[in-house]
Amino acid sequence: MSTVFDMKITVQPEHIDVLGHVNNVVYVGWMQDVATAHISETGLGLEQYLEMNHAMVAVEHHVQYRKAAVLGDEIILRTWFYDINALYSFRQYAFFKEEDKSLLFTATTKWACVEISTGRAKRMSPTFMQAYQPLNSDIDPFQL
Repeated sequence: MSTVFDMKITVQPEHIDVLGHVNNVVYVGWMQDVATAHISETGLGLEQYLEMNHAMVAVEHHVQYRKAAVLGDEIILRTWFYDINALYSFRQYAFFKEEDKSLLFTATTKWACVEISTGRAKRMSPTFMQAYQPLNSDIDPFQL
């Protein structure tokens, strides 16, 4: 079973929109950043994807913005796997404001396995299946 993966960031001026808070598109970028860092930690980074000639691509996102983040906020980006089958892995995210542990954002992504050289869907290798195991059910990922 896998565990949660956390990454800390500080909200920068380029993250802020005309309304004075983090732009919604930035959260999607942070989803990609924390997912990439999580996978790299498992030993399946870009180099390994290219060697295996397959990778995971996002096919569906569901997001919920719960509270605004502003300039200077320190944010904990958390992610984990919650399901897997032969073609798809499913990842969840929870972003917290570190100062008060408030939940800012939640999301899920459905990822599909593709062959890089053709772009076609393919079954996941045992390497991917082993690395993308769902979170242990005893862990509550929404608790810091």
